[in-house]
Amino acid sequence: MTGQHYLIFAILIVTMALFLWGRWRHDVVALAALLACVSVGLVPATEAFLGFGHPAVITVACVLVLSQGLQSSGAVDWLTRALLPRAAGPVISMLALLALGAALSSVMNNVGAMALLMPVAVQLSGRLGLTPGQVLMPLAFGTILGGMTTLIGTPPNLIVSGFREEAGLGAFGMFDFTPVGLAVALSGVAFVALLGRFLVPARKASNAEGFETGSYLSELRVPEKSKAVGLTLRGFEREIEASGAQILGLVRNELRMHAPHGARRIRAGDILVLDADVDALAEALSVFGMKLEEQESAKKAAKADKDDATDSKTATEDDDEGRRETADDIVLRELAVLPGSGLVGRSASDIRLRARYGLNLLAVSRDGHPPRARLRTLKLRSGDLLLMQGPAELLAEFTSDMGCVPLGARDLRIPDKRMALISVGILVAAIVLVTSGVFPAAIAFALGVLASMLLRTVPPRQVYRAIDWPVIVLLAALIPVAGAMQATGAADLLARFLVDIIAQGNAVIALVVMLVTAMLLSDVMNNAATAAVLCPIALGIAGTLGVSPDSFLMAVAIGASCAFLTPIGHQNNTLILGPGGFRFGDYWKLGLPLELVVVAVSIPLLLIVWPL
Repeated sequence: MTGQHYLIFAILIVTMALFLWGRWRHDVVALAALLACVSVGLVPATEAFLGFGHPAVITVACVLVLSQGLQSSGAVDWLTRALLPRAAGPVISMLALLALGAALSSVMNNVGAMALLMPVAVQLSGRLGLTPGQVLMPLAFGTILGGMTTLIGTPPNLIVSGFREEAGLGAFGMFDFTPVGLAVALSGVAFVALLGRFLVPARKASNAEGFETGSYLSELRVPEKSKAVGLTLRGFEREIEASGAQILGLVRNELRMHAPHGARRIRAGDILVLDADVDALAEALSVFGMKLEEQESAKKAAKADKDDATDSKTATEDDDEGRRETADDIVLRELAVLPGSGLVGRSASDIRLRARYGLNLLAVSRDGHPPRARLRTLKLRSGDLLLMQGPAELLAEFTSDMGCVPLGARDLRIPDKRMALISVGILVAAIVLVTSGVFPAAIAFALGVLASMLLRTVPPRQVYRAIDWPVIVLLAALIPVAGAMQATGAADLLARFLVDIIAQGNAVIALVVMLVTAMLLSDVMNNAATAAVLCPIALGIAGTLGVSPDSFLMAVAIGASCAFLTPIGHQNNTLILGPGGFRFGDYWKLGLPLELVVVAVSIPLLLIVWPL
């Protein structure tokens, strides 16, 4: 071994030890490794940051943005309600939930898919008489499995494709991962759905309150084309009874009826006064095609203001420009009314909420007896929770002026059918561009991001928030480090050791070694880092044995996506640690048998689909 070999191995050993230690974030460790390589001359200073322009890094960032569009528009909410059975037994319910999670993970960020389905999983656990963890862990593993089925399903696939292209073999296509990945995912999902609840420890959630939402008083308008038209009030409540929503009143022709009879039929133009949490509101809005009354009133007021302003265009030009600057950042926030707040004893109409601040009061949550007044005239009290909508800057100003306090950040989504269809269309169009060979993945998905910004499925100001920057820095920093392994010959040296000493020159055994090594590393370090470190070694092993590198690269992709033994191997595993009440050693009880299933299914298929 040469001096360069010692240097690169020393840096890699220290880097992996720091990954395992977990004292610093993965992106910090990766950046330190890159700068160490630059300092000792393994990576030229002029090439240190070329990783930020690598196609795999660009594609990962773009996929994260497009995933945000699917989440915020409510597209996934519609899929969940349409595809998940409401009264099936444990096996069918688990199969449906895991299949949906895996399918979503194949086209969007699997962490986003997991976050969206976590409340559904907790609700399902109650219906099936299981602990939350007995559903959450199978769901986490199912979403991880789904990511390995397509090019964009998980960062390791994109990284493996990038290394193949740099090796002069061309990038993998969108569905090149599907033959093996889909079979592994189907086998894994079936195994987890059938046996998962028996292998997962039944522990009490340590943070179950994180899934509870406040019960709000809100007003929903029934449009002419709503599916609620013609239903009785009792029938409407029955449709959403699982969410615990309750009708408190009905407004018809500006006349409010308190506690209306359940046999009364809903008409177009009615306003239902609903006591429900945010998820139930979303269900009523999406399933029945209803509208929040305050949103509709705001649209009418805005249209009237626009008509009235035609004669004073110049005078309002600056104001319009200011509104355009903040319109991109429309958000939902929960605010608590503090004692002594300027809101106590006043209503939204009293403070001219819409005219003065440009905000909408969508719902109010109050302990005790439900309020009997309309939202716009309801006198607020200390302790009330307000569901507000508007530009983030104006909400911050309102919070400061009125003596409120924002609650902890929560994922509050009000579905928008039009935006949901557009966000799905953009993603499908990008996938078609990739699969048809019109554009490389990075260009196609960058076009998708541009379309998302222009069509407002992801407002421009939220684009950069949707990107998981630590992951981007991690990838961009490790790509040049992996290049140094190849340039110095360290990858070939390590490959020869694995082939000669462990595999004894047998290509099949070497393939198993590569898959198991990737699995073990991904259990203790970031899966993207695992792929970036092992890809040069996989190429070196294939070169040493004189066989096709494709099967070895695919083994890296599969192994890096199979982090099932620890809570730190994948973000989805970490997400369920508190809500499931898990301990560090709980994961292997289901994870180890699942990894054995993955090895048993993937090795024969790799040899058939990607022969040596």
